[in-house]
Amino acid sequence: MSISPGYGGSFGADSDPSWRPQISNTDRPKWFTLAILLALVGLAGVSGYLFTLLRATRTELAQANTKIKAHEEQLAKLEGSLVSTSRQNQENLSSLKEEVTAAKGEIHQAAREAQSITLAKTQQIAEKLRAEQKAAVAKVGGDLEQQLKTVASNTDSKLGSLSGDVSGVRTEISSTREELRKTIAELKSVRGDLGVQSGLIATNSSELGALKRLGERNYFEFDLKKAKQPQRVGTVSMKLKATDTKRNRYTMEVLADDKLTEKKDRTINEPVQFYVAKVRIPYEIVVNQVAKDRIVGYLATPKDQAR
Repeated sequence: MSISPGYGGSFGADSDPSWRPQISNTDRPKWFTLAILLALVGLAGVSGYLFTLLRATRTELAQANTKIKAHEEQLAKLEGSLVSTSRQNQENLSSLKEEVTAAKGEIHQAAREAQSITLAKTQQIAEKLRAEQKAAVAKVGGDLEQQLKTVASNTDSKLGSLSGDVSGVRTEISSTREELRKTIAELKSVRGDLGVQSGLIATNSSELGALKRLGERNYFEFDLKKAKQPQRVGTVSMKLKATDTKRNRYTMEVLADDKLTEKKDRTINEPVQFYVAKVRIPYEIVVNQVAKDRIVGYLATPKDQAR
């Protein structure tokens, strides 16, 4: 079976090439050509970029290698410096230890020498103080002995004088007692205005002093002037109302325990008596002097019942 040439002939390798159909450039699309061109341009750009990137990477690697080498050199130098410094420090430490050991020895030696010197100085000072103490004791002993002699002499003299003074005092006391005895013997005890026997009556300051020394009663002296307000004397109040200097008489009021008592037309050295609460022995007023609008005397109260 034969095939007509118009159909295309055989598709085998041995077919006639002149038979193949020819395609002209005019038959390809324009976009295809443009795409090919764009692809080529892009490929060229990518290739350029990759080349530039590769060159930059190589440069950076070279710089990095340079830095690494520099760091390695610095590290080597530093290691050498550290080794040298360590050796130097060890040498300095050894030297310092030797200096400290030598200083300790010098300090111990100086301390021993100072201790020896101090001990010797202390012994010298102690001996000097002992000598000075002995001299001071001897001096004080001499001075003290002389002072004792002087004191003994003065004491003997003062004792002699004191003996004379004591004798004089004893004589004076005896005389005073005698005078007191005579004064008291001259005092009188009379009946008062209430009819009660009074104690001893003093007519002047000397006799009043004798009564005070006797100590049997409490005595309160007064100098009473005529006034609107009463005057406090001892535990009572008194008010002078009138005086009669020609007749040595006076009139007064006595306030005791809120009770007012009038003592009218009384005379000097007369015991003016009145009672106070819870006291069996009467109080006594004795006027020794009557002047114009003024009387002077004393108040006598019981010793064991004074309030």
